[in-house]
Parts: sequence; structure tokens; C-alpha cells
Amino acid sequence: MSSQSISLYNLLAKKKLFTKTVNFDLKRIKLALTKLDNPEKKLKNVINVIGSDGKYSVLNSLKYFIEENNQTTSAYISPSLKDIRERFWMGSDYLSYKDIKRSIRKIENLKIKLTIFEVLTLIYIINASEHNNDYNLVEAGALFAKDSTNIFDWPLIQVVVNINKQHLNFVKKKTITEIIFQKVGFLSNFTKIYIGKQNPANEKKIKFFLRKNLSRKIYSNNWKLIKKKKNYFFKDNKNFIPIKTKNVKSEGLLNNIAMATKIALDMGINKRIISRALPKLKFEGRIQYITSGKLIKKLYPKERLLIDGCHSTVSGKNLSDYLKTVKSPKYGIWSMMKNKDPSNFIKQFKGIFEKIYTVPIQGEKNSMPPKILAKIARKNKINAFSFNDINTAFKKISNKEKKTICIFGSLYQCGNILNKN
Repeated sequence: MSSQSISLYNLLAKKKLFTKTVNFDLKRIKLALTKLDNPEKKLKNVINVIGSDGKYSVLNSLKYFIEENNQTTSAYISPSLKDIRERFWMGSDYLSYKDIKRSIRKIENLKIKLTIFEVLTLIYIINASEHNNDYNLVEAGALFAKDSTNIFDWPLIQVVVNINKQHLNFVKKKTITEIIFQKVGFLSNFTKIYIGKQNPANEKKIKFFLRKNLSRKIYSNNWKLIKKKKNYFFKDNKNFIPIKTKNVKSEGLLNNIAMATKIALDMGINKRIISRALPKLKFEGRIQYITSGKLIKKLYPKERLLIDGCHSTVSGKNLSDYLKTVKSPKYGIWSMMKNKDPSNFIKQFKGIFEKIYTVPIQGEKNSMPPKILAKIARKNKINAFSFNDINTAFKKISNKEKKTICIFGSLYQCGNILNKN
């Protein structure tokens, strides 16, 4: 991460009024917004993106489609990979360090105790309210019921991507039913709600919790992702669009693009505009090949480097399914945060890798110890070895033989790799 980003994150951590602790409660941020004269009311055409897997790729696809249509967006995402500025897109550029510092001072002057995620949300809202963008795209945090992004009275659209068992540590009832309730049970009654592809049992629960919601609800049976030979297509009752994307490798991500395509079409964006934007789509840290940079120069010509921030069972299966199509021998470098489910995650990769090397995530205190990850992998009959740093793992793997080296299990680790490169 850039030195200025590290400095800003350290600044936030040192503030007595701001805490890293996750504490879901809308009272604090609503009080702050009231004291700031409700800047959130100035944001027009708000699109909330909610769920477990796919928020970033759906949001980013919508951003590309809208901007290709000569309209402007702001966007708020979490987490950032390389730089804190990535969290805050303001229409034509990312928010400057100067404006982030200015906003932190303004928020601190409110004298309200806030979580750091609430502060980051306020930084976005304060600055987005100063820009007259056509649309404002907002990615939710872990849940939604009392998430700091659930503060817009009249969102234009609320998008629900795949929901799975992530974030069980944040709920009292450790069930998928409770996770679904927290994410969809508090959606607006005065919007359009799009629900992406779900496990059938989960979709049934979503429909139950939305049965009294007055919004128009559009489920994933209203569009399709079709594969013909090696090509993919979007299809609904009016449109058939080839999804031409060189940078997007997996079916899971293509499903997210198909969902964003349906939303964009319903927003009135012409399919020719969408087709023009599709080849430009790319998602950093999501099944991304690194083709140039410092790390590539250290590898041999027949070695390829792939990174993916997948950290759930669903996203792990998505990466695993893609790796099955890769013909070269595959070696994994695995890292993961402590609040994840490593055993069910790594099961998705049985028979995929020749070997897995587990390493810590530099700069993350809540990174799982490599020895524990290696032990979990071996319990699942995967050949695994632990190392204290990623450079040692690279040296152990790298040689003149043809192979794909895949770094996976954490977006934070992907961010570290992109910065090292």
C-alpha cells in the first residue's frame, strides 16, 4: 500500500473518537449526518449493492456501463487493494489525499464516537454530495440491516448479489437464515430490487423475507448467461448480447456481469453502449493474471502468476472451477484472515494444486498463522507447507518448468502483491 495510504489509515487508527471494532448501529452515523446537514440527501440515483460475493464486480460493471453512456458516477467500495483512494470514486477521478484529510478533520470536529468504517462512509458521502454525479454506487459492508451504508431514504435500485455463509461471526444466530435476514430484511419498500443467482434454498428464504416488501423485485430467472462453445452471451426476453471480455476469466464473474447488464438495460442504457463497454471490463484482484512488473521479472518465462482474492466457499469454488481449465501444473500460495472458514474453503481445491504454500498477510494482525492453514490443508488431503513470508514461497516454487502460480484466499494479500509488483 502507498505510504500516504498507510499514513491515513494510521491516522484513523490513532484517533480516540474512532475505533476499529465492528459495531453495527445506525444511531451514530445518523447523528453525524444530521450534524453535517444531511449530505446523503444530495446524492441522486443511489444504487446500493448488498450481499456476500460479487458486490465489487457488479458495481464496477455498472460503473463502466453508465460511464460508457456518457454519464457520471461516484462509487464507494470496500476494501481498497493498493490505495485508500480506491474506495472513493468521484466522477472523473479518485478522491485526493488532501480531501480525505480534510474530511477526517471535519468528521472529528463532530465529537461523535464512530467506527472506522463509519468514518470512511462519511468521507464518501461528504465528498459525493459536493459532486453532481448522475448515479452514486454504494457497496455495503458485512451486513446491511445496521450497516453504515443503509442510510438512504429513496435509493433508485438495491442490488442483492450472491448470499452465503460469510460474516457468521457478526450475527448472534450462526445460521444462513439470519445472514439472509440481515441483508435483505431491511431493504427499501420504494425501489427496484434485483436478486442475483442464489442457491435454491437461499433464494426461497430471500423470497420469504421480501414477501411483504412493496418494491418491484426482479429475480435471476429474468435473464440468463448462456455458453456456446467457448463463448458467453447475455439473454433476456428482448436482448441477446455477446459478452466479449478478455480480462474476465471465470463463469462466476461472468454471471455478475450478466446481472449488471440486465440492470443497465432496465436503466435505459442501449445494448450497443453495453457491448462497447464489455471489452473494457477488468476487476483487480479477481482471477487476474499479472503480466508485467517487478515480480514477473523474477519469474521464469514459462511461469504465469495469477491472483484472486476469493475467501468464501462460493468464491473458492469459482476459482477452482476456473483452474480446472488451466492445463499447466498449478502451485498455490494461500493466505486468509482469521474470521473466515478455512476448512470448507480449502476443500474446493482438492486435486487442483501440485502443492500449496501457506504464508501470512503482511501488515495484517488478524492473518491466520501459516502453520495452522497448512495443517488444515493437510487434513483435507492437500499437500501443504508453511512459510514465514511470501518471498520464500516464491523461491521454493519458481524454476524453469512450465506452471501457474496462484496467490489466493485474501483480497488484502492481493493488494500486497499488486503493490510489490
